[in-house]
Amino acid sequence: MARFLRFLAAFFLLPLVWALCRTCVDVFALMPSPETAFFSREALALVCGMAVFLVVWMAAPAPVKAYVFGHELTHALWGLLFGARVSNLRVRENGGSVELSKSNVWITLAPYFFPFYTMVVVAAALATRCFVRPLPWPWAWTFAVGFTWCFHCCFTLKSLAQRQPDVQEYGRFFSWTFIFICNAVGVLAWIACTTELTFGVLGGRLFDRAVSAYSATGTFVVESVRSLPFLQK
Repeated sequence: MARFLRFLAAFFLLPLVWALCRTCVDVFALMPSPETAFFSREALALVCGMAVFLVVWMAAPAPVKAYVFGHELTHALWGLLFGARVSNLRVRENGGSVELSKSNVWITLAPYFFPFYTMVVVAAALATRCFVRPLPWPWAWTFAVGFTWCFHCCFTLKSLAQRQPDVQEYGRFFSWTFIFICNAVGVLAWIACTTELTFGVLGGRLFDRAVSAYSATGTFVVESVRSLPFLQK
């Protein structure tokens, strides 16, 4: 029954997935740019950071141990956030483990939506912003965000392509939907932390896109039901 309810929840969240996709694309237009350029330096730096990591990913050995460290530490951090006792954190070249006294969907799936190294960059940017305003070298911060977030995406996609007990525990459809939504919300959050775009601007755009997506979905469902043969009489 719980798995069926999670399936229904994931199905209901699909319009939000579309709204988040559209909002993330909108970010490039929302970022302030010089009149002579289509994209701002920050937007270009973000894309360049992602591109540079893709080159590293294809040309050099994958930094598996760094990923495993971030993966297990993320389980531990989210476990602590929910009051779990953490022990026996182990990191090896071929995998890792951590023991937790409790678990839930946030703790189990955290490594797939919480980009550990990106959040280190974001935390450093926020700390810098506390002392220096505006944030110096915004393009360098967004480059680092793009590089580390691409690191997170590449390893996450590689992991999800395999049989993961974490994902199987809550069902693939629900887990993948949940992971995507959390990742997309995270993207908007770290953009707000490392650029001149504010949470208010991004939140407002997401709200508009979500209302549009659910409205269109509702209209489609109503028209589909009305077109059923037995309702035409």
